Amino acid sequence: MWLWFLGSLKKSWFLWTLFFINFFGTIYGFYWYKDQLADVAAYNSPYLLLFVPDSPTGSGLFTLVIFMYILGRNVPILEAVASVTNFKYGMWAVGVIIAGWSLGNEVRWLDLMLLASHLGMAVESILYARYYQITWLGLGIAALWVLNNDFLDYVMEIHPYLPTPLVPYTGIVGLCTVVLSLLSIATIYYLHTRANKNQV
Repeated sequence: MWLWFLGSLKKSWFLWTLFFINFFGTIYGFYWYKDQLADVAAYNSPYLLLFVPDSPTGSGLFTLVIFMYILGRNVPILEAVASVTNFKYGMWAVGVIIAGWSLGNEVRWLDLMLLASHLGMAVESILYARYYQITWLGLGIAALWVLNNDFLDYVMEIHPYLPTPLVPYTGIVGLCTVVLSLLSIATIYYLHTRANKNQV
């Protein structure tokens, strides 16, 4: 069953299914950020708007990667940035939701949906690592993107809204987010390198 699943990752029907799941999930993600986008537009510089919707940016970029695979193409820089951001923001949301629960947040069905969808983001970035054509340039651009985004999120204070119990720990969340960025870069690089060695 597992081998069948892995063999299906590049099948047309699977790619189209994943494309539409990511596409509609990305649209919902941008809708989810509508209030924060409005707040940033009102009180901050307009250029910061690009860095507000973290998760839908990651899933949107990965949607483009899937579309390129449907067309039979690899775009190394896109694959690097998309895989790192999709993995990072997927894991970030999972960690924040669980941390919120541990500090007393009520477990709601919406939280469960967000947990599952963001975990899916991280998993798909891992599953497709065997197909990436990542270069050092692409990985460098991905690192620049996520670390710059961390700076803007926690210095310019445009980070995603946190669960209420986590707000007093925003500084710790910011530090953990930077660590997660570094781990995400290392994870994608390691998985891509290991997959290439296994194919030799």
